Amino acid sequence: MDLVLNVADYYFFTPYVYPASWPEDGALRQIISLLVVTNLGAAVLYLGLGAISYYFIFDHNLMKHPHFLENQVWREIKYAMTSLPWISIPTVALFFAEVRGYSKLYDNVADSPLGWPGLFLSMISFLFFTDMCIYWIHRFLHHKLIYKLFHKPHHIWKIPTPFASHAFHPVDGFLQGMPYHIYPFLFPLHKVLYLALYVFVNIWTISIHDGDYRVPGALTTVINGSAHHTDHHLFFDYNYGQYFTLWDRLGGSYRHPSALMGKGPHDLIRKLQHLYIHPPQSTDVV
Repeated sequence: MDLVLNVADYYFFTPYVYPASWPEDGALRQIISLLVVTNLGAAVLYLGLGAISYYFIFDHNLMKHPHFLENQVWREIKYAMTSLPWISIPTVALFFAEVRGYSKLYDNVADSPLGWPGLFLSMISFLFFTDMCIYWIHRFLHHKLIYKLFHKPHHIWKIPTPFASHAFHPVDGFLQGMPYHIYPFLFPLHKVLYLALYVFVNIWTISIHDGDYRVPGALTTVINGSAHHTDHHLFFDYNYGQYFTLWDRLGGSYRHPSALMGKGPHDLIRKLQHLYIHPPQSTDVV
């Protein structure tokens, strides 16, 4: 995050916002700047990527599903934009620790313990580590003593749109995002790769809520896509994973997507439309 903060300082904060008496490495200034950058960045990623997905990928026929709520898109956006500032507070605490040098983030590939192969391995390990952590955090949030307090608001959206991707209770949102932020405190990671993975995570989170159920056949049982995650919203205690189905299989919570078996939301919509056009005829004899 210090890369983003340095750019913001150079082009905006130092010349236009802070007085010269506030040094760039001052703790208070860094915290305030991180709050601004984090909230602005989260809003841009969420609204920008969400809008692209909503207008160009999301199948708007899903809005005809009986579980799709009135004014749902607006409600998703409102809930997310209300939660993001609260989520940013503990997130900024972790970013501040990174900026102050307490993480294992590094600037140059030469600083990697394994060089370029280490860069590739760290990307793979990041995905598997965060997938594992999110599975168990997500499953914990479904515990009957926790669910109603924090995770239930996200399950209001049984047929989610891309804007449901960040529509979490603040505690829920921070807990599920925490693995991304604690990884660089445990393992070496290049700073640029960390930013790239952070953007990728946001793209993926939106993609599993985008209603595009197409998955390459060979990857259906490996990748946790939108079809898998839609079943999680519909049937509650299946498909907790983020990227992969590995931990759902190990944890006994894997469900093959209904949409890939001809029993998904689109199939129900088509059935209802057929019944509307061709209502069943009465066979009663008077």
